[in-house]
Order: sequence, then C-alpha cells, then structure tokens
Amino acid sequence: MDANKFMYRQSAGVTALSASMTDFTYKKHAHQEYAVGVTLRGIQAYTLEGSKQLSYPNGVMLFNPEQPHDGMAHDRRGLDYVMLYIPPDLLLEVMERQEIVRFSSPIVYDAGLEQSILALSHAILTGQDEALCSERLVSLADRLAPATLATGKKKDHAAIRKAKDMIHANLEQVLKLDEICGELQLSKFQLIRLFKADTGISPYQYFLNGKVERAKQVIERSQDIYAAVAACGFVDLTHLNKHFKRVYGITAFEYLSHLT
Repeated sequence: MDANKFMYRQSAGVTALSASMTDFTYKKHAHQEYAVGVTLRGIQAYTLEGSKQLSYPNGVMLFNPEQPHDGMAHDRRGLDYVMLYIPPDLLLEVMERQEIVRFSSPIVYDAGLEQSILALSHAILTGQDEALCSERLVSLADRLAPATLATGKKKDHAAIRKAKDMIHANLEQVLKLDEICGELQLSKFQLIRLFKADTGISPYQYFLNGKVERAKQVIERSQDIYAAVAACGFVDLTHLNKHFKRVYGITAFEYLSHLT
C-alpha cells in the first residue's frame, strides 16, 4: 500500500494540493506562485534559504515565489497537509495592490488564517462552484494582507535576472551555460556562484524546475502529457515523470487525471 498520496485540483485560478506522506522527500525546488498551506498531522520539515523549518499541526506555511525549498515528514509517523498555489498576478489583483508583496515569516500560527486556507482548499478539492472558490480566495487574501505580508520587491541581481530570462526562453533546449556566460561576460564559475547566492539553487536546478513547471502549465492547457514532453524538451515520458514526481509527488499522467 502506497503511504504517499497527493491530490491536486484547480479552481478560480488557484491550485490546491492535499498531501499525505511518510517516506517521500521533495527535491529542492521553487514555484512561480505564492504557496500557502497548513500542516494537519505530523511535522513538516524543510530547508528554506539555508534555515531548517519545522511546521507543527496548525502551522501555516508561507512561501514566496521563486523561494527554493525541499520538504519531508520530520519522523516516521508521517505527515498530512494542504497547500494552495496562487499566481502572483492573481494575488495582487485580489488584494488590489500593484507593488509586489512578500511573506515576512515562513511559518505562523494564526487560527483565522488557517481556517481561511482550509476553507478555500476544501472548496477546490471537493469541486465546489468557482464562484464560491473565488469568494473564499478574497477572504484568504484579506487575512493575508495585514498579518503576514511586507511590501517591497526582493533585491535582485541584474545579471541573474537576465540569466533567468535566458533560461526561461530556452527551456525546451539543453542548458547552455557558455552562451549565458558570454552574454553576461561572466565565467561559468562566477555565474554559478552568483546564481546560487541570489536564488539558493544552481542554474541547472533552476533550469530543471522551470522545465517541470512549464510542463505542468502545458498539461493544464492542452490536457496532453505528450505535448508537455515535446514542448519542454524532455527525452520521453519517463524522463518527464522522473522530474515531475520529485517536485509534485506524482507523475505527469497522475496529475492530468486529477484535472479531468
């Protein structure tokens, strides 16, 4: 019997995840979206920006976009949690803000915020009307705004931003560090050091994460896992599934089955 279970559903522009795991470990990765979640049972252990975090039951976990982290159950008793993935432009629209906002604490214990996350995740995971999900998203945004968010864009290294843009523009190709280095007038080792200092992960990890995230978007849009293989430059479906499962806990085919 598989002790690791992951269920994804979407509504109102938000992806909800219900997860139960014992021996599964997320590979270090980052999401383009804001991610907010609640630990329901057990202890969620993860490393965030070099710091070990432990989320106990009722802990609200808060991740900023492009904030690398891993994840696992802290002990053999296992872990249950829910997570919501909210695109940055959507959250800013709901909050009626123009300037980027960032979570100021990685884990908080706030009963009202916890209930708002659980209410929205339940509505999405049980297939409630999109109108209801949208209303609950507004309620969640209202809870997030005063308690946990700080205004202001993370300081970004101009060269690394350009490197990211070049990587995203060529996700279907093999990562060509030499071309990026030539454009930025950096050595390969300078780029790697700068990239890891700025993002917390290597250019190659960032490249793989981007391929998997792009594949997820293609699957959502086309309902075709083979289109994702072709569009994102994976060797075959096995190659896609290997990397997809390390980030999302399930294969690309399983993720598609959750959406249909």
